[in-house]
Amino acid sequence: MVTVRVFGQTLLPCVEDSEMECELTGSPTVREFLEGDTEKFGGLLEFLKKGELMVSINQKISTLDSKLKDGDVIKLTHQFNPILQGIMWHNP
Repeated sequence: MVTVRVFGQTLLPCVEDSEMECELTGSPTVREFLEGDTEKFGGLLEFLKKGELMVSINQKISTLDSKLKDGDVIKLTHQFNPILQGIMWHNP
């Protein structure tokens, strides 16, 4: 089980709850995990594809390619800077 916390005025309307407990199968990447549950996270996928999601796992800055494990707490926030084209420097 992992906990997903969503923050910010841009992302909150895209999900039903700001904090969700989710079952984890295997050890997917953050990207695989979010794309695998479109019912809960479908509204976030447009930001994921544009590179505008900032991810932290257990209070450490992470990437969409970071592996998840049971007990992790994932924090998702919206990050956009037109000069840096979102946060592509962080999540290629």
